Parts: sequence; structure tokens; C-alpha cells
Amino acid sequence: MKATQSEKYQQQYNKMTQTPVTRLILGLSVPTVISMLVSNIYNIADTYFVSSIGTSASGAVGIVFALMAIIQAFGFMVGHGSGSLVSLSLGAGNIEQAKKFASTAFFSALVFGGTIAVLGEIFITPLMYLLGSTDTILPYATQYARYILAAAPLMSVSFVMNNILRYEGKAAFAMIGITFGGLLNVALDPLFIFVLKMGVAGAGLATALSQVVGAGLLLSMFFMGKTQSKFSVKYISGDVWDYLKIFRTGTPSLLRQGLNSIAAMLLNNASAVYGDPAVAAMSIVGRVSFVVFAFGIGIGQGLQPVSSFNYGAKLYSRVRKGFIFTLCYGTAVCAVLSTAVFFFADFVIEKFRDDPEVIAIGTPALKAQCVALIVCMVFQCTNMLYQSIGKSGIATVLASLRNGVCFIPLIIILPRVFGVNGIIFAQPCADFLAVAISIPFALRFIRLLPRDGEEEIIHAK
Repeated sequence: MKATQSEKYQQQYNKMTQTPVTRLILGLSVPTVISMLVSNIYNIADTYFVSSIGTSASGAVGIVFALMAIIQAFGFMVGHGSGSLVSLSLGAGNIEQAKKFASTAFFSALVFGGTIAVLGEIFITPLMYLLGSTDTILPYATQYARYILAAAPLMSVSFVMNNILRYEGKAAFAMIGITFGGLLNVALDPLFIFVLKMGVAGAGLATALSQVVGAGLLLSMFFMGKTQSKFSVKYISGDVWDYLKIFRTGTPSLLRQGLNSIAAMLLNNASAVYGDPAVAAMSIVGRVSFVVFAFGIGIGQGLQPVSSFNYGAKLYSRVRKGFIFTLCYGTAVCAVLSTAVFFFADFVIEKFRDDPEVIAIGTPALKAQCVALIVCMVFQCTNMLYQSIGKSGIATVLASLRNGVCFIPLIIILPRVFGVNGIIFAQPCADFLAVAISIPFALRFIRLLPRDGEEEIIHAK
């Protein structure tokens, strides 16, 4: 006999509020880490296979990554915003409100993705130059970008579905769609690039098709009754304040991802001064270092549904314990992985592009980034926590640090003073600054959380 909707809700409520916090976070973070790693396969696979075509083609991956960051910015804004509100609503026992936020977010993301696709195609050449393309990289970047733009609407809604599943505590379901899409991308890349001789365009088509299939699998979870929230036109909100709540709560994600795109654009432009090898080297470093960073993000995302749900249920001691555990556990994992990559940095760069100029720039850059990644969980975990409990003001400030407030001035100033070394060390320096600024916010959160059942006293929005 199938459980009723109310029985399913009670089972999920008990799981999120009674399971030991450490076990719950570990259980949610494992599929989330896998999802993050598989998501990164899209870029790693493209970088690896496209690099065999040539240095300019390899640089195109870095250019289009900045475009994908723009799509992700809007997708994550709506996804994190709605996911947090869905989880807070479920924690407070309001299932209908959760359905409303989910449906409103889904169709809003579809509109955002469609708009990016149309405008991107119309202005594709100036857009590629804006994102840092050189004249020699442009033909490859344009071929690749056209397929990514075509898939933009489904990419946007995928981010929404993935985040809602995570915030409901169904990270394993989110993993299924993303994992299958990533593995499909790895299989299609060599087929399209080499067998069908499509070159860079083949990498773009493989990524686009993988995103479409992944979106379909994620959507099936909602139609199969695996979730409390639903997608339906009848649940779309007509209240402008509901849209503002979603956008406001998701603003840190928009800012974080948007700044990722701006940071990638500035890095590409700064690197282009030193030729295509520099652009290719920093593109490879970005893809590889993100593998380590993905572990930190995935572990932090394992905390988010726990903190959000229990904050809504006023079980603040579980939120505090979850935050401290995630910070310590994530730092330990990132430290081990960063150390391993550090000692094999030259080997890793060479495997992507056996070009002496690329290796000469990429090796020290990857080593420097590995040192900084050891402490990355401080700003990552603190930012995610404040966003998950609906404190979008503080979360927005924290989200602006790594690739905005700290990185942008450094990538403008340091290359002018130190040349190519300024490009190599800009991101690591920005990471350490972001950590220093985030520490007081983390301590403030721990100090101000009230006792279970009491009214919150962290008033900042």
C-alpha cells in the first residue's frame, strides 16, 4: 500500500530532524559530491579531447566556460533561491507553499535560459570577444558556444531541479540525472570530435545533448512522485513578492556565478596578452583546480538542506553542529586532495596539453591554487550556510568575495606589476583574502544562534 502525501512528508520530516546530523550530512554530501564531480566532467572531458586539436582550440574551452557561468548564474539564482524556500516551507509544514515556490522557479528559469539563448546567438561574435577570445581562438569558441546556447533553457531548469531535490533531502535523485548526463558527455565527445570529425563543434554538441538527457531524467523524478514539491502551471505564483523572495534568496548564487563569469573573462583577457598558451594554461588550471573545489562545494551543499530544514523547524542546535562538522570535514578532504594534486601538477598539465609554454605557466599556477584550496571551505561553507537559512544580505556579501571584491582588483593590478606571475597568483591571493574576511561572519553565526524552539536573533537579511 502506497504511503499518502502526508505520510511521505512525516517520514521526510523525521529523517531531516531526527537523524544524527553528521550521518545526515555525510549521506547527503556523498551524492552531491558525485554530482559536482560528474558536472565537472563536462568541462574536463571537453578540455582533454579538444586540447588534442590545438592550443587555440584548448583556449576556446576557457572562453565558453565563462559563457556557461552566465547560464549557471541565473539557473543557480532561481535554483538556490527556490530550494532554500522550499526546504524552509517543508520544515515549517507548509507543503502547498513549497509547491508554489518550486513551480514558479521552474518556469522562471525556462524564461531566463531562453532569453540567454536568443540574445547570445544574435550577438555571438562580440560576446566571444567580450569573454576574452583572441582572433585565433574565435572560430573554435563560436562553434562550441552555439550548441551551449541552444541548450541554455534546459541547462537553466536543470539547476533548479537539482537544487530543489537537494534541499528536499533527495540528493541521490539529483545525482542520477547529472551522473548519467556527465557519463554520456564523456562517451559522445570522442565520437563527435574524432569519429564524425566535427572538431570543437562536436564537443559542444556532446555537451548540449548530455544536458538535455540529464534534464529529462531530473524532471522524471518530479513526475514519478519522488518529491513533495511539484511543477505545474496552476502552482505558478501571481504574487510579485514570491518572485522577489526567490530572487533575493538566490541573489548570492547569481552574484557568485556572475562574478565567476566576469572573473573568467578578466583572466582570459589578462592571459591573452601573453598569447594562446597562457589562455590555454589558465583554462586547464581552472578545470583541474575546480575538481578539488567541487569536493568542497559538494560537502557544503550536503549541509544546506540540513541547515535550511532544521532552521525552519527551529532546531538550531542541529544547524550549529552541522556547520562546524561540515567546515572541519570539508577542510580535511580539500587538504588531502590539494596536496596530492600539488605534487603532480606538472604531470597533470602535461596530460592536457604537451606544450612547453603551457606547462611552464600552468604548473606554478596549479601549485599556487592547490595551496589556497586547503582553506577554501571557510568562505564556501559560511556563504552556503547564510544563504540556506534565508539570510540573503550577509550571503550576498560573502558570495561577492572570492571572484569579485578580492579577485577583480588583483587580476587588474598584479599582471601590470608582476607580469605573467601576477596572473598565476591572482586567484590564490584572492582566496586567502576571502577566507580572512569570512571568519568573523562564521564566528558571529555560531555565537548568535538561539536555543532550540526560541525566536531567531540573527536579524540581518
